[in-house]
Amino acid sequence: MELTTEEAIARARSLADSGRRCLVGITGEPGAGKSTLSARIRAVLGDRAAVVPMDGFHLAQSRLEELRRADRKGAPDTFDAWGFVALVRRLAAAEEPVTYAPEYRRDLHNGVAGAIAVDRDVPLVIVEGNYLLVDSEPWDLIPGLMTETWYIDVDEDVRMRRLVARHEHFGKPHDAAVAWAGGPDERNAALIRSTRSRANAVVRV
Repeated sequence: MELTTEEAIARARSLADSGRRCLVGITGEPGAGKSTLSARIRAVLGDRAAVVPMDGFHLAQSRLEELRRADRKGAPDTFDAWGFVALVRRLAAAEEPVTYAPEYRRDLHNGVAGAIAVDRDVPLVIVEGNYLLVDSEPWDLIPGLMTETWYIDVDEDVRMRRLVARHEHFGKPHDAAVAWAGGPDERNAALIRSTRSRANAVVRV
């Protein structure tokens, strides 16, 4: 199934009206626009939707340095993947009055625990992140917890421009931003591209 952005928003509204807790996973390559689409849906649905990014589960910068993985931050093994799966299970069950999720702060280069509150009566939770459809443990547990998972498809030149601009915005010089986008980010993007066929829908933006 292919969706335009407006069709995806309409689909999200329909899921929020279903009378049950629904989880929509939004995935795609770095710079594809996952956060932008999630924010648009949240703006339309208001307090009937919550957004929980996977990025809150980045391992702490100090831990990445200990593990000598800081130079490829963003790769699958630089996240607390099991912790992320545990949170998604809690969000799907909706048994707690409030479920708290961490938020990644780019200015701190670390996650902040308990920054996102998801009330039990919120009907739609948007979970966005790179590796929602990766076919290896524990990422492969995630699709079964989702109501639907969407893959964002975007023009490659647009995606790369966004990605370089994001790195520059958060302090990287232009050459370093280009190198990171074409290096660690591109290696991650290749893995994410391989998961596209597992999505329930492709959203073209």
